[in-house]
Amino acid sequence: MEARVERPITLHMMGDWGIANLHRICGWISAELWRRSPAGSKFATWAGRGGTDAIAAVLDGEVQTALFVPAGFARTIFEGRGICERADVHRLRALGTLPQDDRLVFAIDASFGVASFAALRAKHPALRLATGQDDGVNMAGFAAHRMLEASGVSAPKIESWGGKLLLGEAPWDIIPLVTRGDADAVLFEAVMTPYWKEMCASRKMNFLPFEDSALSEVETKFAWHRAEVTADRFPGLPGPFQALDFSDFLLVCRDDFPDDIAYVIASLLCETPEILESQYRHIPPKDSPVTYPLRPRKIATTPIPLAIGAERYYRQNGYL
Repeated sequence: MEARVERPITLHMMGDWGIANLHRICGWISAELWRRSPAGSKFATWAGRGGTDAIAAVLDGEVQTALFVPAGFARTIFEGRGICERADVHRLRALGTLPQDDRLVFAIDASFGVASFAALRAKHPALRLATGQDDGVNMAGFAAHRMLEASGVSAPKIESWGGKLLLGEAPWDIIPLVTRGDADAVLFEAVMTPYWKEMCASRKMNFLPFEDSALSEVETKFAWHRAEVTADRFPGLPGPFQALDFSDFLLVCRDDFPDDIAYVIASLLCETPEILESQYRHIPPKDSPVTYPLRPRKIATTPIPLAIGAERYYRQNGYL
């Protein structure tokens, strides 16, 4: 029997800038909650950036639920390891994980003759590096700058070589800078998007594996994870290489989120995945910004504690 909300509700969510995957997910949730709720229920999605703005909006009560990217960084925040320094982070809860298989990677124009971070440090070229802004909200920018520091090539060091950082917000702001020749290297995520293919088609790029020491440093400090980039991800790769895991979207709420709504959201995530999947099936799963098929056990696996109602649904159905 389909789970329903038995009283009129108003739910405010936060997605992305309004044109990408987080907003699509919010639209799916809104549509299914509308169908499963009494007349008079209302649903709204606020534009956001998918970073710590989502965490703040939920903890401050501005919205009831929001999507945060990447999912694993929520553990960093929840455990007080950094990123978002707030006394109330222990109130964060998860409703589910939506899959996106992603990595944070570093690529540099092959003409520099650099194929490793050791070579980059030795040659110290005057490099124009396109990456995310480290403003405390943008998680790609936060991670990029921490990985540069752990790799011994911090932003001040690059600038001391005569180089500079070109900062942006989203893949369409950042990666095309290399494609157009306005930047020489890029450190960013969203590896499945066409922007990376277009860049690699326009110029030969070397992808630099992150060193074990750098990955170990962020694993210890932030509880982040390393993950492999397969040899078929980008053209001309000599083999797989190690990068920083930047996977998955986490649907977060606060510890006072209503149990009945959490239960119904968990149920619709697991029972109506085709509504979201159908918007991506024209893209091969490897290249899709939502990695389908959506599997309930994956949805139920979260890096921070689940909301009570969501956990009840997942346990009742054997997904935990």
